[in-house]
Amino acid sequence: MARVPAVSDEEFCEQAADRLARLPGVLGVALGGSRAAGTARPESDWDVAVYYRGSRVADRGDDRRGFDPASLGSLGWPGQILPIGGGIAGWYGGAWLTAGDRHVDVFYRDLDDVEHQIAEAKAGRFGIEQRMFHLAGMPTYILVAEMALNRVLRGELPRPAYPPALREAAPPRWRASARAVLQYARTVHAVRGHMTDTVGAIATAACHAAHAVLAERGRWVTNEKMLIDEADLRGIDDVLVGVTAEPARLVAAVDSAAVLLGIAA
Repeated sequence: MARVPAVSDEEFCEQAADRLARLPGVLGVALGGSRAAGTARPESDWDVAVYYRGSRVADRGDDRRGFDPASLGSLGWPGQILPIGGGIAGWYGGAWLTAGDRHVDVFYRDLDDVEHQIAEAKAGRFGIEQRMFHLAGMPTYILVAEMALNRVLRGELPRPAYPPALREAAPPRWRASARAVLQYARTVHAVRGHMTDTVGAIATAACHAAHAVLAERGRWVTNEKMLIDEADLRGIDDVLVGVTAEPARLVAAVDSAAVLLGIAA
């Protein structure tokens, strides 16, 4: 029996977009991550965001129900489907599904919240939330970055440019955070020979400083996977070579990190 050829990535993308766009309440579908950036490996996951407005739309004169994550079950893709607001890795929750031999991560994005964050970013304002997989915390303008970088598959979605006000306000805030982290590490942990605490603080400060560099350049950030590399701060690794629990060495490492990250007092 002849083997049926597998669906190509582009065909799968189009089919998945059609199916997701037909779910009740979905107003837009966008492809993110390495698949949108063109840097995916064959085994890379598919990161897809579905955009909706609230959990109901009746207050806008429409009696249709808003997006319900349970509707993802109709796709026939096995996996875990979390409710809106569920989970620990993102604001709104998501689903981790398997479509044949492809892993598809579906993220829920409320357009009302996204548009609020766009307005905040344009005014140079943002929050930083503590989330897993983000040493520096997750800046709320990541929602705006997704809109700017993701590949829109279905619907009409905003495509925001990097706001000048955010480019001006974010770097000093990130650098102040990095400086505070290192100062605390030096005076509390390094002098006591707390190696793990000190090294962790240096890594965290490096991510804060990297956010500052990229904001200064007007470059969007959606995660920390290549954050330090893209900010040209990978030299921070050399600061940690040969570090031991000896207080003097830890203090020296903190001071070297501050210089390399451009936040020395």
